[in-house]
Amino acid sequence: MHTLKRYKWTWLLLLIALGLAVYLAVNSLSFAKSKLPVIGEVQDFSLENVDGKQVTLADTQGKARLVYFFFTECPDVCPITTYMLSETQDLLEKDGSFGKDVEFISISFDPKNDTREAIKTFADRFHVNYDGWYFLRGDQEEVRKLAADSFKVLIYGDNKDNFAHANLIGLVDRDNQLRGLYDAGDSENVTPEFLADALNKLARN
Repeated sequence: MHTLKRYKWTWLLLLIALGLAVYLAVNSLSFAKSKLPVIGEVQDFSLENVDGKQVTLADTQGKARLVYFFFTECPDVCPITTYMLSETQDLLEKDGSFGKDVEFISISFDPKNDTREAIKTFADRFHVNYDGWYFLRGDQEEVRKLAADSFKVLIYGDNKDNFAHANLIGLVDRDNQLRGLYDAGDSENVTPEFLADALNKLARN
């Protein structure tokens, strides 16, 4: 009971944030068959890739991108969503757009545990093609700010035992504008086919 009282404002804010995220996700889906809205600008970043190189937003500019925030020891949604992204990767490899016109960016918010080696071990489980998929890590507070300010993804907790986060996938255009925000748990609507189609349409515009 004391724990619930202590964290009641944190959970209240999380519920409000999740409600806002669902609202944005539903609106993004409603625009999927028409012109996508501009939700906001993605702020610049410089994060470490699994190969040890620094990757900036400018390094990925000019391509349509999917962006996802995760941590490798996530017990539920992160591996499921990463698997869905790997299926999307397969579709895009078949049509020749993966790594050429479209890319994925997965960003860890647990730098203490998510070393480059740990992230690569996680990513390799999903036959990731690193030619078109960045797996990045960096300062926890900077990543939190990027997630919240640019992608409306709020992350609570400070370690793998108490993390709570919105399970959203961001769709970013060639000019670094957020154009879609999708609830990865909505398996009825947010499928590999839906994501691949959204990326390819955005890449052509």
